[in-house]
Amino acid sequence: MSTPYPNQPPPYEGRNLYLTDPLLRAAIEGEGPDWAEEALTRWGATLGTAESFALADAANRHSPTLHTFDRQGDRIDDVEFHPAWHAVMQRACATGEHCLPWTETRPGAQIVRAGLYYLHAQVENGTQCPLTMTYASVPVLRRHRADCAFVDDVLLPRVLARDYDPRPLPASSKRAALVGMGMTERQGGSDVRANRTVAEGLGDGTFRITGHKWFFSAPQCDAHLVLAQTRDGLGCFLLPRRLPDGSLNAIRLLRLKDKLGNRSNASSEVEFDGALAYVLGDPARGIATILEMVQHTRLDCVIGSAGIMRGAVAWALHHAAHRVVFGRRLIEQPLMQNVLADLALESEAALLLALRLARAFDAPQDSQQTALARIATPAAKFWVCKRAPAVACEAMEVVGGNGYVEEVPLPRLYREAPVNSIWEGSGNVMCLDVLRACQREPAAVDALMTELTTVRGANADLDHHVESVRAMLASADDPYLARRLTQSIALGLQAVALSRFAPAVVADAFCASRLGRATPGGIVFGTLPHGIDAQALISRSCA
Repeated sequence: MSTPYPNQPPPYEGRNLYLTDPLLRAAIEGEGPDWAEEALTRWGATLGTAESFALADAANRHSPTLHTFDRQGDRIDDVEFHPAWHAVMQRACATGEHCLPWTETRPGAQIVRAGLYYLHAQVENGTQCPLTMTYASVPVLRRHRADCAFVDDVLLPRVLARDYDPRPLPASSKRAALVGMGMTERQGGSDVRANRTVAEGLGDGTFRITGHKWFFSAPQCDAHLVLAQTRDGLGCFLLPRRLPDGSLNAIRLLRLKDKLGNRSNASSEVEFDGALAYVLGDPARGIATILEMVQHTRLDCVIGSAGIMRGAVAWALHHAAHRVVFGRRLIEQPLMQNVLADLALESEAALLLALRLARAFDAPQDSQQTALARIATPAAKFWVCKRAPAVACEAMEVVGGNGYVEEVPLPRLYREAPVNSIWEGSGNVMCLDVLRACQREPAAVDALMTELTTVRGANADLDHHVESVRAMLASADDPYLARRLTQSIALGLQAVALSRFAPAVVADAFCASRLGRATPGGIVFGTLPHGIDAQALISRSCA
């Protein structure tokens, strides 16, 4: 008979992840539409159940398996997933996580969808990959729907369906469809202009693709956007997974990648052996075509990283609120309060920057918002995604030895955290993108400075920081210093968002610890200066 031990925190599961997140609720009240509450409450209730956490655990313990041939020796290139994966995907697609901004006519859909994605990130991250790519593909597919009847008649209606259909059938025979992408090749990596995959036109608007992709994301998707060389230059192509007659397209799955994290998801290496494809846009301007998709996937990298932070911090706060050490609860220990308050501050800043970015995406007809997103997106992706692993690691340390074992999700969150920084352009690529925008797009710089000066006078440290950013922007031509510039932009945007949508005690703490000239914080968490109300920051993040 087991003996109950005292001083054990109660189970974390069995909560509504939205209703027990005062930071998200406050942020949605400030940034979101009035119809957000119902959607987020419903999704938060689903995600917070013990069943959802168990599904996430099972999907990651049982990674997908590649079956190249069937028992008769015929090529099938099939990826088998654990049933838990399909259960999570079904629930996420039912919420519209992959399509909401494209089907919802009411304003604020990008913000609501960001909230849904942020909650999902706290539970299971591998399923977010195909959801993100499908969501991000829609603007490209819509822009070029006239280029290809398959897009307009078959793919788009199924991509926009709030359903999930994993059956290995042609898209035309399915209730719903997913879209993936493949750009990276082994010889070029981020330098996609070095791609060697070749597309040969057949004269009827279709092409045959021959070559290789080193990373081909979510090979089970019904279609993929890929880059390939044409006679005119690098083009963007849409490859259906199966042909109209039901046969497999000539996409050969060579292997699934054995990754650090994101283990529930299938990432593959592939060869194309004359695969049928449709060109989207100008065959010589494929990078420009696919960048519209990339911009949206980068937004999700920011939102997803902010969600990982919240998941880790919430778990740490839950543990510290119930665990007694040396006669006092952890959450009452002065040094632990400094750590928890610092983590809570980082998490809230990431959330508000993610939602601010989503608001810019929600206004595609507003030239100033579009210009702001041009710089803010790579800057936010660089900074927020860089901070997520550090937050997850510190949260594990709050929990102690139990935080390092797989019975809790913290190790998985820690393994997941780096992927958003690497995927869709690693840190240096983002910083060079910021530099390029500063040099070539004056409207983006003007929009950024307008945003940074919206709360002028609210905090002296912020005012000083904004002027330092202005000075750096005036000479933004040194790649060696691009990380310093990008970090400063992101920190400034976070401070502005906190000044607008959080209490002064939060915004001032952020400015003092991240921007302060007299008492700047250290590199590690738990170095907030004296004079900051740590208990107020902690209480704000607790349910």
